[in-house]
Amino acid sequence: MNHLHVHYLAVLIATVIQWLLGALWFGYVFKDRWRTLVGQNDGQKPANAWFGMITSFIANLILSFVLAHIITWAGGTAFSQGVWMGALCWLGFMAPPLFTQHIFERRPVKLFAINAAYWLLAMMLGGGVLANLNIG
Repeated sequence: MNHLHVHYLAVLIATVIQWLLGALWFGYVFKDRWRTLVGQNDGQKPANAWFGMITSFIANLILSFVLAHIITWAGGTAFSQGVWMGALCWLGFMAPPLFTQHIFERRPVKLFAINAAYWLLAMMLGGGVLANLNIG
């Protein structure tokens, strides 16, 4: 297999965008709903919040790195192509295990919707950035 090089700055930019989106998504936009659905009380500070933020950043970095390779292998060079590939990767690699996990854990459908929509948007935005900036 031919290992293509990716633009590492693009990977870092996509990582930061996904990470900030997650902070906004779960910390502001869906904060109250999400906290209720995961069983956190109002005023209860999340345990190990900084550890969660650091591991979230690392996870976004790995996701962006792999997505950059997929986009490069597929020849994506336009923002719209990256968005499409991000959505396709979400549909094939993220949504099915996330859905199955929520079913087995008996989590509310609304929690699945919040989590899945975040990952869809994160992968689409990240994919768009990666394709648009993937200059080798």
